[in-house]
Amino acid sequence: MGKIYAGIDIGTDCVKVIVVEKIKNEFHLLASSKKKSKGIKRSEVIDAKELVNSVKDAVKEVEEKLDIKLKKVLICVSAKNCIFNIVRGKVEVKNKEKVTGADIREVLKDAIIGQIKEGYELVTAMPISFCVDGNDNIKDPKGYKGSILETKVVITEVPKEPLYKILSILDICGLEVIDMVIGAIGDYFEVKNKNMDYQVGAIINIGEDTTNVSIYNKGIMIKNSVINVGSYYVDHDISYIYNIDMDEARLLKENFVVASSRYADSYDKIELKTMGGTKYTISQLDISKVVEARLEEILKVAKKEIKNLTNRKISYIIIVGGISEITGFNYVVDNIFGDQAYVYNSTTMGIRDNSYTSVLGLIKYFDDKLALRDSNCEMFPIEDLKKIVSTRGKSDILLSKMLNNVAQNKEEKVC
Repeated sequence: MGKIYAGIDIGTDCVKVIVVEKIKNEFHLLASSKKKSKGIKRSEVIDAKELVNSVKDAVKEVEEKLDIKLKKVLICVSAKNCIFNIVRGKVEVKNKEKVTGADIREVLKDAIIGQIKEGYELVTAMPISFCVDGNDNIKDPKGYKGSILETKVVITEVPKEPLYKILSILDICGLEVIDMVIGAIGDYFEVKNKNMDYQVGAIINIGEDTTNVSIYNKGIMIKNSVINVGSYYVDHDISYIYNIDMDEARLLKENFVVASSRYADSYDKIELKTMGGTKYTISQLDISKVVEARLEEILKVAKKEIKNLTNRKISYIIIVGGISEITGFNYVVDNIFGDQAYVYNSTTMGIRDNSYTSVLGLIKYFDDKLALRDSNCEMFPIEDLKKIVSTRGKSDILLSKMLNNVAQNKEEKVC
């Protein structure tokens, strides 16, 4: 059995919780849940009691599927008002024979100490490169011989107040947060390929009431912008124009609309009932034109924001977010960006849904972080691992091997 992680993404639209297992460099979903969010707007808590209930509902569903209690989680953090800074660290290598994970942890600590701005909290520290005795541009220095280890790191900080409100919500829910990452960084770790680690590009995540635009240089997020427009405005347009409630508008968006009116059917019709009780019929073509206009506006604003954030040549633009699942959305993207951009297609069995990209990438980021630092984090006690194995129907032999590995693993833990 591989490593098992739990992650949570508290969005304005939904709370998403997943438990994932890593086996031989592949990530497999064990359980997931998605519950409607209440008490949060534009990534800020507006009603703590309602949000606590939303989180508990999502967590409970996963716990029931696996017959365990979630106690430790990784969380996605909003990039709203985040700031970036490049810092440097330098330490002596403890064992002159080779650099170890302990040395990497120490040089990262040295880079971070005293760098966090007042009123902000450190969320991520992503090494750009390492240097061992003048041998620079090293991505992973473990095993290199030398006496001096240096590093250049991009740190990301977010305002304390909104972050602490989210952390207090999870604490009330009985969840210990062992690490957190900007949701946009999670997006990158989910959608990335080998080429992207050497290119400059952008990821657009269209959320419920905001759209996040991030710029990445060789796998490091260097710029970010949060635009106050999202999929909610599509629902609002449908609701306003056809005089129906927002819930019905959302259902039409998800089950009847084609994002590109060019591919909509004028003969495919549906009967609506207005909030005043009047019944009438609309065609797929007519309502798709309404949706297409708003989607084009969102993408055009995001395109403009990319230009505002960087003058560098962009090699890729990837669009994620739940609304990108609408049939024909890729045609709207082609119309605005041409062949430079594409809609991400999630391939994770059980959650082939672009609303999960941030939380899936969160787990991959954390696993990568552990590997670089040569650290370990066991998020579930052995008794819970037994239940998970039992739920999946694995053999006693596999369970025995897994438990032996847990018992033998005495490396330093980050949690």
